Amino acid sequence: MSFCLESKSNNCKNCYKCIRHCPIKSISFGGDKASIISDTCILCGRCYLVCPQEVKVVRNDVSKAKRLLSSHKVYASLAPSFVSYYSYTSFDEIIAALKKLGFSEVEETAIGATIVKKAYDEMLDEPDRDVVISSCCHSINLLIQKHYPEAKKYLADISSPMLAHAQDIKARDPEAKVIFIGPCIAKKDEADLNSDIVDAVLTFKELDEWLTEEKITLKEVSSDWKKENSKARLFPTCGGILKTMECRNDEYQYLAVDGVEMSIRVIEDILAGKVHKCFIEMSSCEGSCVNGPISNKNKSVASSYYDINKAAGPNDFTEGKLTYQDIKKKYYTIGTIEAEPSEALINAKLIEMGKTEKEKILNCGSCGYNTCREKAIAIIQGKAHLEMCLPYLMEKAESFSDNIVGNTPNGIMVLDEKLNIQSMNKAMCRIINVPDAASVIHKNIATILDYSDFIDALDGKVINRKKTYLNEYDKYVENTIIYDNKFHVLLSIMKDVTKEETAKIKHKEVLKKSLEITDKVIEKNMRAVQEIASLLGESTAETKVALSSLKDTLENDK
Repeated sequence: MSFCLESKSNNCKNCYKCIRHCPIKSISFGGDKASIISDTCILCGRCYLVCPQEVKVVRNDVSKAKRLLSSHKVYASLAPSFVSYYSYTSFDEIIAALKKLGFSEVEETAIGATIVKKAYDEMLDEPDRDVVISSCCHSINLLIQKHYPEAKKYLADISSPMLAHAQDIKARDPEAKVIFIGPCIAKKDEADLNSDIVDAVLTFKELDEWLTEEKITLKEVSSDWKKENSKARLFPTCGGILKTMECRNDEYQYLAVDGVEMSIRVIEDILAGKVHKCFIEMSSCEGSCVNGPISNKNKSVASSYYDINKAAGPNDFTEGKLTYQDIKKKYYTIGTIEAEPSEALINAKLIEMGKTEKEKILNCGSCGYNTCREKAIAIIQGKAHLEMCLPYLMEKAESFSDNIVGNTPNGIMVLDEKLNIQSMNKAMCRIINVPDAASVIHKNIATILDYSDFIDALDGKVINRKKTYLNEYDKYVENTIIYDNKFHVLLSIMKDVTKEETAKIKHKEVLKKSLEITDKVIEKNMRAVQEIASLLGESTAETKVALSSLKDTLENDK
C-alpha cells in the first residue's frame, strides 16, 4: 500500500510554502521537488491545503472501494462532519446515493464515537491514570508515536471512533466490509495500519467525484437533520468530545486543544511535568474535524459548528454494543527519532550558510524553518539545502552582481522613466569624469549627456552599440540602451572606445600622408620617365637619320 499523501514530481516551483506551513518540517527538497518524508509525516494535510501548484496528491481509493462493492456486503461509515459538508441536502438523500453506488448499509461513525466517549469516562475512573490525551485524531496519535514516544503512556489506549464503529459493525455482521467516508487524509493511513478492521477510506472529495462519475446528484432539499439519539454528532467540533462525555470524575480537569502547534506545546508541558490529572481532547485541525483538509473550505468554522449543533440530539446513539474492554488498543512507537548533530557540525554548517556573525542569524523563517539553527540541522540531515536561505541568496547574488558591475570595464548606468539617474558604476564615473556616483544620483541625464538616444530607447527604438563622440568629455563610446518596461528602467551599457578610435584616426592620418607621399613619388617618377622617353625619342630619330644616310652612301658605292 502506497503512502496516502505524496508530491508529484512535476510542477513544483520550490516556493517553500509547504515547509513553512508544515508544523513538524516533514518535507525534504532535492531535484527541484519538495517531497514528503513519510517516516515523520503526521498527515495533518497542511501541505496539501497550501500548495499553490497543487503538487501534493491524496491517494485515491475509489477503485479499491469499487472492488470491495463488487464482491462483498459493504457498510459505509459516514464521519459526523458529513452533517456540515452536506448540509444542503438530507440524510435520506445521502443514504439513497450511497446505495446506488452499491453500499448495502449506511451508518454514522458517531455510533463508534458514542462507544469511545463511554470508554473515556470509564478509563478516567481507573486509579493509576494521570494525564489522558484523546486518541480520536490519527494525526495526533502519529505526532506522539513518531515525535514524542515518551508521551505514549498519556495517549488513551482506546480505538478511534472510526475503528470502534468498524469493530462494532463486524461484531454485528462478521461478513461485512467497512468503508469510512470523511474529511480526513490521516484516516487512510489509520486504515492501512488496521486493515483487518477498516477496509478502505474515502474522502468527501472522492465521494463527490465518484457520484459525479456515476451521474448521481444529491438534491438540494430543506431537511431537519436533528434526531433524538445523535449526541455524538458533536465529536467533529472543538470541545465536542467533552460535550458528549459525562466528565463525572471530579479529580480531572477537562480541556480541548486544537491545532498541531498548540498540541505540541501542550505535549511538551505534559512531559515537563507541568500538567497533571487532566483529560485533554486533542485534534490536529484548528476547529477540529469540521475543518479537516478535505472539508468544505467555503464555509467558516462557525457556520460548520452551527450545522453540527443544530443536528445533534440530546441523547446517545443506541446501536453500538461494544464496551471499553472491546476497543482497547495499544499504540506503539513508529520509526526512530533522528539524533541531533553535534554543536561543532551545526556551527560549521551555519558558517557555510553565511551566518558568520550573530547579527546575520536572522531567524526570518523565509526558508520554512523557525530558526537558522533548525535549517542548519535540516541541511545536515539531507532535508534542505543552502540555497533555501533567502538572505543568503540575496547576499550571494548582490556580492556576485557587485563584483561583476564593479569590475567590468564597461560603464553601467540605470535611469528611471523620467531619465533621472538611479545608479552607476565606477567605470561610468570615469567615462563622464565625476568623482563618484553620489554626485550625480537623482540628477537628470540631460545634465551630463545628450538625452536624445535615451528618449529613443523609451519609444522602443533599438540602441545597440551606437558609436558616439562625447564632445564634453572628449571621449568616444559605444552605447547600448535597454528599456525594461517590466521594472520601468533604462539600462545604459557604455564602452569607452577612445583609444581604439584615436588609433583609427591616427592610422587614417598616417595612411593619408603615405598616400600623399606616394602620389608625389609617382608624379615625380612619371615626369622622369617622360623626360627620359623624350630624350630617347630624339636620340632614336637622330640615329635613324644617320643610319639611313649611311645606308644610302653604301648603296651609291656599289
